[in-house]
Amino acid sequence: MSSVPSLKTAEEEAPLEAAAQPVASAEPQPAAPPPAATLTMPFPRALAYILAAVVLSLAQGIGMNAIAANLVQIQGSFGVTVNEATWLMAAYMAPNASLSLILIKVRNQYGLRPFAEIGIVIFVAVSAVHLYVDDFRSALVLRFFAGMAASPMSSLGFLYMLEPFQPAKKLNLGLCLSLANLSIAAPVARLISPSLLDLGQWHAIYTVEMGLALIALVMVYRLPLTSPPRTQVITFMDWVSYAFIAVGFGALAVVLTVGRLYWWLEAPWIGVLFAVAVISLTIAVIIELNRESPLIDVRWLTSAPILHFAGVLLLFRIALSEQTSGAVAFLTQLGIMQGQFALLWAIVLVVSVLGGLACAAVMKPGREPYIHAVALILIGTGAFIDAHSTSLTRPEQMLLSQAMIAMGGALFLPPALSAGMMMALKKGPNYILSFIVVFLTTQSLGALLGSALLGTFVTIREKFHSSQIVEHLSMTDPLVSQRIGQLGAAYGRVISDRTILNAEGAQLLSQQATREAYVLAYNDLFLLIAGLSAVALAALVLHLTIHTLRQRLPAAGKQDLKTQP
Repeated sequence: MSSVPSLKTAEEEAPLEAAAQPVASAEPQPAAPPPAATLTMPFPRALAYILAAVVLSLAQGIGMNAIAANLVQIQGSFGVTVNEATWLMAAYMAPNASLSLILIKVRNQYGLRPFAEIGIVIFVAVSAVHLYVDDFRSALVLRFFAGMAASPMSSLGFLYMLEPFQPAKKLNLGLCLSLANLSIAAPVARLISPSLLDLGQWHAIYTVEMGLALIALVMVYRLPLTSPPRTQVITFMDWVSYAFIAVGFGALAVVLTVGRLYWWLEAPWIGVLFAVAVISLTIAVIIELNRESPLIDVRWLTSAPILHFAGVLLLFRIALSEQTSGAVAFLTQLGIMQGQFALLWAIVLVVSVLGGLACAAVMKPGREPYIHAVALILIGTGAFIDAHSTSLTRPEQMLLSQAMIAMGGALFLPPALSAGMMMALKKGPNYILSFIVVFLTTQSLGALLGSALLGTFVTIREKFHSSQIVEHLSMTDPLVSQRIGQLGAAYGRVISDRTILNAEGAQLLSQQATREAYVLAYNDLFLLIAGLSAVALAALVLHLTIHTLRQRLPAAGKQDLKTQP
């Protein structure tokens, strides 16, 4: 079962321009003691803002990730199939995939303070209603509104982490800590959700979420954010364009979430939803191309540098899906329960935080390609280690590989995001929203795309390996007959009929063949991700080599001219 990737957070794109604004107006600061050079406020108050950011991130992420990680248990409490329970994720992602776009302008027009206060109140209300929902249809509607309410919460978590830092530190230390903070909700949710489900199923998870939301409510009212001047930026056509973008992104989110489960070419409604997405986004593009002040600059988005940047982010997002759609799905297929992942997720949590701190320590302008190279090496090596898994592999054997992948993820995104922000700022503040479209698409929809592609790949490879295994299982083979007899003997004390015993043995052998086919399919997936990482690394090295040669050749030519008589 695929799940929403751990960075799922696909919602951190909304507050990015807030991090950029102070950088644009930053002036050289006089020498000061280390705390003053980093923070804009006393350390205890700065710590309170950082704690508020952590609480906000956990409040908005625990519910989403807990459902994604425990669909089998939750579908039992609602009395539906796993496929039907997956619609809870689809309903959440449908509005969440695009809402941050319009929230940026809403925040700029009506002010950050009202945005924060109203956003947290709505989230608390939605969390409270979860406690009174017991039927699946009501839960499905509620998850739609939860996806809407979570979008401003993730923005607030980002902004609160940036608030205590000096402008010069926001795009390195602040940005790295913000992205690390947004990534902790997934491992924390997977650590605590098994115990919560044992205590009270669905309601126990949302009791914790509501408690965190109430704590966040107090913090938001007690710790105000610095609000930039309000500007009249929303027009009627912004709402028209956003309506088509929301429909298009929402339809794509639903298709990518559940399409693999119903299979892409089997359910007619999948094609209908995909057509709706294409038509809606096409209309939005036509509208934006003919506006003097567009919501997003389509021409800039389709330029070569931005397409290259989007491709890099998308490749990274697909590679990072190895953790949820690869390793975790593989272990779940082997029958490992969520409670047995505790040590694995604890290590992923610690490594993600340490990776964010390490990235903040080394990230400077110009170092992005080298940090990305290290991240690709870590992700590729981790996936290659996982490619040697067997049916006896357990979470303990994947601790090192998953720690490497978590570290690679923590190192990759902050430099990429910082570089993209600088590209947008060089064009002007109006391009910030257009850049966020790129980031939104590659992170939220890109995560769903990665999960869908990897899950589809595993399904196809499992069918291939199953056919190969079954071809060699013949009843005339003495070894096969012996194995069927051994497996059927387990029922010998309760079944005396020899024919039925053989049938039970054949059924158990078939289950073992399917299990081994899945092991081989997931190993193929891990090798594929390792190969993608290696290709991306080779392309990065080639790009750096060409760039270095282009810089050195003109310099050498100028030197030759100077030395000529």
